[in-house]
Amino acid sequence: MIRFKTDVHLSNWQYLGLMVLTLLVVVIFLMPIMLPTKNTLKISSNQQGLMPPDGFSVYQYLDAQGIQFKSITPENDALVVSFESPEHQKKAMAVLNTLLPQGYDIVLSEARTPFNWLPNSISS
Repeated sequence: MIRFKTDVHLSNWQYLGLMVLTLLVVVIFLMPIMLPTKNTLKISSNQQGLMPPDGFSVYQYLDAQGIQFKSITPENDALVVSFESPEHQKKAMAVLNTLLPQGYDIVLSEARTPFNWLPNSISS
């Protein structure tokens, strides 16, 4: 017959270690909720052979309209523009749709996070 020891005595250090480990697990799973979301636009061409617009011209368009942005970076045959707020993102989308010539798609883009393995309900 197998007998299990039911008297488990943990030292103060072991209790502290369990509390720290529990806190660490909670923080890891709540991190996507605590991180700010990134507001980005992705500008890409919808025609064969058409290159994405020049980042400097996009900078000039946005600056002339008083739209603040964080960065403009090329990414896989597209241009990704990050904004401080959703309001700036929406205003920039409207402005760029009117200023850029035909042949470009401007879409809301979700910025990549290190937590893509979590379900969307948690990470959004």
